[in-house]
Amino acid sequence: MTTLLESRYRLVLRLLPAYYRREREEEMVEIYLWDVDRETQDQSRPTLGEVASIAALALRTRLGAAGAPRPYDRLGAAVRLFALFAVLLQAASVVVDRVLGLTWAATHGPAQWDMYVSGFTARGPALAVAEVAVWALPLLWTVAYFALLHGRLRLARVSALLAALPTLWPFLAPLVSTWFPPSTAFTTTSALFSWLTALALCAAHHRDAPPASLPVGTPGLAFAACGVVMGASVVLLPLAADTVWAPATCFAVGALGWLLWRARRDDRSTACGAIALAVLGLLLLTVRVAALYPWLGTPVPALVLGGALVQAGILSLLVAVLAVVGGRDLAAAR
Repeated sequence: MTTLLESRYRLVLRLLPAYYRREREEEMVEIYLWDVDRETQDQSRPTLGEVASIAALALRTRLGAAGAPRPYDRLGAAVRLFALFAVLLQAASVVVDRVLGLTWAATHGPAQWDMYVSGFTARGPALAVAEVAVWALPLLWTVAYFALLHGRLRLARVSALLAALPTLWPFLAPLVSTWFPPSTAFTTTSALFSWLTALALCAAHHRDAPPASLPVGTPGLAFAACGVVMGASVVLLPLAADTVWAPATCFAVGALGWLLWRARRDDRSTACGAIALAVLGLLLLTVRVAALYPWLGTPVPALVLGGALVQAGILSLLVAVLAVVGGRDLAAAR
């Protein structure tokens, strides 16, 4: 006779995909009930720790654990590539932004340097600590990127989560100061982009997943290439450059290069890369539109508004092409 505790365990185990339950459900139920007195099983429940471990296992098995069916394997590969590309993009973007900001402040006279420093010191010591953290913590995206590609998964996860923390500051700052974010839509989409990246890294790059690797090139070369493209995009068109300009430009160049590289390959093993890039491009497009929206109807220089509109159009086109290419490749691989 099935006890209430056994029924509850089986209900929680329904979080697992069907293929995994068919192989392991009976064994898992037996293990969970092994040291529980049958007379007390109708008054017992699965512990929070057990529910959490089953939920984590459900996530791993749906994101390409060893022996997973092809749909789950494809999903896991796509999420892992998305996390890798997004971490690389944010890592290079932060480094370029900090280097260019420091270079500008240090080379344009004492007044410019004082203005740069006052951004950290003008509002008191408590807020100065917060501003330093907001400036410094995003640099951990670089640590997360290289740690991920060198198999240091725990370091990569912790670094990514810490790097995403400053995106919450615009929502907390109004509670402790008089500062308000200039655009709620932009701060929300930026936070969503960072946290989806961090959570995808934590979820998909689990201990049963294959090691992270770039489709082409070495980690250092890819990071340097992204930095050069981003830095050049700001230096060549400084009036058009806002916080989205450099990463969106780098994505556009990288996605176009990936499409050309993929066109020269006979196999369709790159389908997961197309889907990952399409999702990444869609998120960037959302951030681009959120940053652009407050400018509409305001006296913004034509180069700034025109550059943002052109960039949004290019991102839209690339997302559509990548989605079509990825869909066709997935269909052909079945």
